[in-house]
Amino acid sequence: MIVSCTNNTTLRVIDIVDGTIVDGPGLRTSIYFAGCAHFCPGCHNPQSWPFDAGQDMTIDELVKHVEDNEMNVTLSGGDPLYQMPKMLELCQRLKVLGMNIWLYTGFIYEQVCTDSKLAPILDCIDVLVDGPFIEAQRDIGLRFRGSPNQRLIDIPATKATGTIALWTDN
Repeated sequence: MIVSCTNNTTLRVIDIVDGTIVDGPGLRTSIYFAGCAHFCPGCHNPQSWPFDAGQDMTIDELVKHVEDNEMNVTLSGGDPLYQMPKMLELCQRLKVLGMNIWLYTGFIYEQVCTDSKLAPILDCIDVLVDGPFIEAQRDIGLRFRGSPNQRLIDIPATKATGTIALWTDN
């Protein structure tokens, strides 16, 4: 079932990787978005920093791609939150399809939940991987993140308890 939007809004996409296991649990479709102003030294994806990198893709195209793959979704980049509010529309449509959504950002949770432009995304995602990558703290043994300051925040559990709940692979 494709849920269509009324205005074919576009997002700037660097790449889509189908069937990846490095950006969240299980096989996932990872979408890498253009644009990041965090400029983390040692970033594994600096080609995603320019906001004009990649290509425009409509939300309809992205939703269809995810739906055709029948895999949960990870949104990364760059930083997807720089493409708000269009990112919110994409997440809302993916959530309607029942997708589990992970979102990577260089912002920290506290910044996201107190920013009126960013906070609405928290109603649509399951895990927020927050915080900038810190090269001096690089740890290749960590699951789904590059440095220990980055948290895997279980958003539904965090909302239910009112305190940050970290994601666990149970």
